[in-house]
Amino acid sequence: MTEHNERPILAFDTSTAAFAAAIMDRGSILGEMQSFAERNHSVHIITHVKQLMTDAGVTAEDIGAIAVGSGPGSYTGMRIAVAAAKTLAWVWNKPLVSVSSLEAIAYGGWYHGNVAVDQAESGEDWILPIIDARRGQVYTGGYAMSADGQWRSFAADGVRLMEDWVERIAGEVDELSGQVKRIWVIGDLTIHEGEANRLRTLCEEKVEVHLLSYELEGRAIAQLGQHRLQAGEIGDTHGLTPNYTQLAEAEANLLRAKQQGEAKSS
Repeated sequence: MTEHNERPILAFDTSTAAFAAAIMDRGSILGEMQSFAERNHSVHIITHVKQLMTDAGVTAEDIGAIAVGSGPGSYTGMRIAVAAAKTLAWVWNKPLVSVSSLEAIAYGGWYHGNVAVDQAESGEDWILPIIDARRGQVYTGGYAMSADGQWRSFAADGVRLMEDWVERIAGEVDELSGQVKRIWVIGDLTIHEGEANRLRTLCEEKVEVHLLSYELEGRAIAQLGQHRLQAGEIGDTHGLTPNYTQLAEAEANLLRAKQQGEAKSS
């Protein structure tokens, strides 16, 4: 993988309302794009990628690898990005790496927000990325940054009731007694700010809680993708699938109707 690590990585994600993309070469961002047109991702994704590459002065031959945000998030959006990434990786014969869109929100948002606060001398920062999943639910996971810069996941990506998630995190902070220095709730706060503030109230005597509205950026996908590439975590160009975490509502309704029909017939 040394050869690919020394060449630019193309990264993009359409799991949220934003088309987020970047081209990174050994840590330096050559070009970046963010476009808010959720309903038109399928129409514009290849055009946007071509424009980004042109603006950055990069050709398909220059690209060393492709990183794609594989969700969770918008059902259609995830499918669009993963399908485009698989196609480009196959046509260009490039390695493909998959990145959690939630992890990218956590990683990118934490770096954005952390410049405004004092560095923790000890203890971890806990980062909770959120994307609205309707009916009081969020796509979320738990990520942590240690005082010495070690990044890790402590709770798998999934769909959770925001109310229950707040209770769980507050309970774990109680149990860990001083091991957590700060908590960051990052991402889509429009609907879930009330619960995020409740977390702040529950933890106010033990840990700082910061709320940060943040839209996913392509550079976060690129940075995490580079880490995956260096670790040899290459995806299956043909077999890679989005992280749906749950059935889309239409599919869930169909499955429920089918199960009800089978129950009646039996």
